[in-house]
Amino acid sequence: MSQPSTTLGYALFATRWLQAPLYFGLVAAQGVYVYKFFNELWNLILRCVTGQANETYVMLAVLKLVDVVMIANLLIMVIVGGYETFVSRIGLQGHRDQPEWLSHVNSNVLKVKLATAIVGISSVHLLQMFVDVHHTSQHALLWGTVIHMAFIASAAILAYMSGPMAEHGDRSHKGHGHASAHGQDGAGGGYSVSTSVPAEFSASAAAVRAPVPSAVPVPIPAQSTGSYLSSSESYDSYDPYETGAETRIRAARFPSRKQLEEFDEDHPRDFDREVLARLGKLDFVASRRNVVFVGPPGTGKTHLAVGLGVRACQAGHQVLFATAAQWAARLTEARAAGRLAEELAALDAHPLLIVDEVGYTPFDADTAHLFFQLVAHRYERSSLIVTGDRPLGRWDEIFGGAAPAMVDRLAHHAEIVRLEGDSYRMRRATSAWAE
Repeated sequence: MSQPSTTLGYALFATRWLQAPLYFGLVAAQGVYVYKFFNELWNLILRCVTGQANETYVMLAVLKLVDVVMIANLLIMVIVGGYETFVSRIGLQGHRDQPEWLSHVNSNVLKVKLATAIVGISSVHLLQMFVDVHHTSQHALLWGTVIHMAFIASAAILAYMSGPMAEHGDRSHKGHGHASAHGQDGAGGGYSVSTSVPAEFSASAAAVRAPVPSAVPVPIPAQSTGSYLSSSESYDSYDPYETGAETRIRAARFPSRKQLEEFDEDHPRDFDREVLARLGKLDFVASRRNVVFVGPPGTGKTHLAVGLGVRACQAGHQVLFATAAQWAARLTEARAAGRLAEELAALDAHPLLIVDEVGYTPFDADTAHLFFQLVAHRYERSSLIVTGDRPLGRWDEIFGGAAPAMVDRLAHHAEIVRLEGDSYRMRRATSAWAE
């Protein structure tokens, strides 16, 4: 693109900031509704105390308060969602109070939510008319009902039209095959993993990575029907129509997409399902706690770690996944470049890091110290999910003398989940051989 065209494009794009004062004007309008709410509430309290309020008045006054709240909700949705969509990122990733809808907001979703909010407000207004029916003319009731039905029809049409638009936004996520290269699923439930190390983890991972068997693993139970993309397909491509959650899931560099709902809870012999339900609420991320999945290979540890990571991405959190060997390569490279402190600080942008396959290869003292620095840096600051094949009491076999201090910090605020059972992959392979 020529320089004049680029400059013109940037200039036009910069005009989006002209909308910023409009959103701050809506903030002022929000303040007006706050005043109106407390004014109505004060009048209601006074009339109730003085005995001037009958049942109809109280009901109408409460409906007015609900109406004000719903309009205020509509305003905040327009202010936050509109600013995030049309002006600039607000950067709430990892904030414990981030709205659920903001994690997947776009112009299409915002329009549907606004339409449904308007229907709700119209419902309250119509209910007020019917409650005060003795003081409302039939003409007003008729047109109020017609207008309300028009709002419902408009919202239904808009929601129906948003379906094809959403499918168009997901078009790049459909039709991709499994990754062409498969690696070892050290801990996790048996899915295929690309053996290529992501660019940001450096090719030096080969020096510390565990050997990769040539056999193709058997799929885990309830395997996702979504596409499993290779590293280059899944994370380097860009789809302008994808949602914020999809962007975070791609940036997390999961080996494949797994859902907690797909996990075969009947496979492990010893598994606390209540713990999984509790972890699925993601309170551990907000409270900066850790999760450690411990168990033999093939019991589903990586599946659970990825499932929690995907759910965290959908909730608006930035997540980063890598095996222990890849983390070792990344930290080693940062230390060699003299920027280890900067690298650890940069990882603070991710409220959740996942360290997979701990224990499948021991580390030397220098690498073990790097892992200690990672755990110590995130202690009571951000969350870690760790999967491994041996309990924390045997981590000295992996990290040597650094293990006690590392385990002390990792386990202090952690949920330790033990999975017992035979490898699902081996069970499937034996069954296939018998047939």
